Amino acid sequence: MEQSIKRIDASYSVTGQIDPADLSVLAEQGFRTVICNRPDHEGGPQQPDHTAVQQAAQALGLSFAYLPVLTTGATPEQAEQLRQLLNELPKPVLAYCRTGNRSSKLYEAATQPPRELKQYDVVVVGGGSAGISVTASLLKRNAALRIAVIEPNSEHYYQPAWTLVGGGAYDVKDTVRPTAEVMPKAAVWIKASLSAFAPQRKVVLLCDGTELGYQQLIVCPGLQLAWENIEGLEETLGKNGVTSNYRHDLAPYTWELVRNLRGGKALFTQPGMPIKCAGAPQKAMYLSCDHWRKHGVLDSIAVEFNLAGAVLFGVPTFVPPLMKYVEAYNAQLAFQSNLVKVDGPNKTAWFDVTTADGQVNRVEKSFDLLHVVPPQQAPDVIRRSELADKAGWFETDPATLQHPRYPEIFALGDVCNTPNAKTAAAARKQVVVVADNLMALRSNAPLPKRYDGYGSCPLTVEKGKVILAEFGYGGKLLPTFPLDPTVARQSAWLLKATLLPWFYWQGMLKGREWFTDCKPD
Repeated sequence: MEQSIKRIDASYSVTGQIDPADLSVLAEQGFRTVICNRPDHEGGPQQPDHTAVQQAAQALGLSFAYLPVLTTGATPEQAEQLRQLLNELPKPVLAYCRTGNRSSKLYEAATQPPRELKQYDVVVVGGGSAGISVTASLLKRNAALRIAVIEPNSEHYYQPAWTLVGGGAYDVKDTVRPTAEVMPKAAVWIKASLSAFAPQRKVVLLCDGTELGYQQLIVCPGLQLAWENIEGLEETLGKNGVTSNYRHDLAPYTWELVRNLRGGKALFTQPGMPIKCAGAPQKAMYLSCDHWRKHGVLDSIAVEFNLAGAVLFGVPTFVPPLMKYVEAYNAQLAFQSNLVKVDGPNKTAWFDVTTADGQVNRVEKSFDLLHVVPPQQAPDVIRRSELADKAGWFETDPATLQHPRYPEIFALGDVCNTPNAKTAAAARKQVVVVADNLMALRSNAPLPKRYDGYGSCPLTVEKGKVILAEFGYGGKLLPTFPLDPTVARQSAWLLKATLLPWFYWQGMLKGREWFTDCKPD
């Protein structure tokens, strides 16, 4: 073979790119495992695909692993993966990349002596709505539990009210409090970011290299807003008439735009599912239209709702009452119309529109107001972990909220791959399921609770009235109150704008489990 081999120690060596024909020589030299650290196609068509090398290795009785590392360097999770491979695969090992340098650095990272391990009964990843609430609920059950909450942010937000802020019905200052104020006092707040999971060792790794051990792990970091997936969007957000209620600092700008618009074109968008609060994109439209109607300018504004999907709302029961408002506001619905590009200064947006026969056409539209809901995905640390499903969401049993392969790991909130609405109301119900099941697991008892998929979407169809959509798995209606849920009510607005915010700060975050019973089939 052309590449020289660099011996790191008795069990591990590195080299540059190898060919399938080199494997017989490597086998003769005594290597028992080959690890490929070079991503396929990095070097163009002349680079052998890792599968060709794998087939040649296995034909000679050698073990093979593919652990690609980008030229930007290895992640802590990749170092952990190599550590696991070195424990499992026969030695000596030969790892290769383009020059051997990445393989060498990855080995160095994987064999670093770990820092002193900090051990907890429970580690909670994420200090948002789900994380704070489940921590408080666990401590209500056992105040002696040693719980660490990993949360890098200094501020905690009540996000459900941002739609109201954008409609001029709520003060944005009332949606934020210091994280230190809402963190349960008996918990340990780890103000840091997670970098990797090591579930075989029951350890999580922080960005500074610190390792936290756990008996049980709860994963609830929320989801990630992918603003960058829409070309030109990030540089024009908050100006040029481009806004979004999905950001704390932009919701007031939405209200400013709505107040000042007297004519022109208003575009509202909704990306492909899943997203958090799937009703929020159209709620922004309804509140805007209601304001324009009450001020006599709605007839001068062309309102259009562009949805990447093919339906107005995912639960069919609520579509007819919502359509009445769409028609009353004379809003146009553009289905399968996905925002892909924005030119803020020229007030132009481009949509990929899918036709009935499956063709995708790029359509240009002008605007005076553009309310954007960004694509959404699981956080990077979840998507690159072995705990994620193929779509990148955290793999979760839909009933017990356990990970299917690691029973000591639970998840709740927006990060889960469970097919429920991603709302704070869903987390409120999930908290009790996770808390009771985790405590049962600690006692070696059967898990007592099952989640029914409950989620709630208070649809603000006009200022002062809400359609309270409550439903579970499969769109099954799960109303809390014995009233027709398809009717817009003032009482539901009172619930949305006044009672639920109070309940959030004074109840849910403090471990008070009101209206949390699940009713699975």
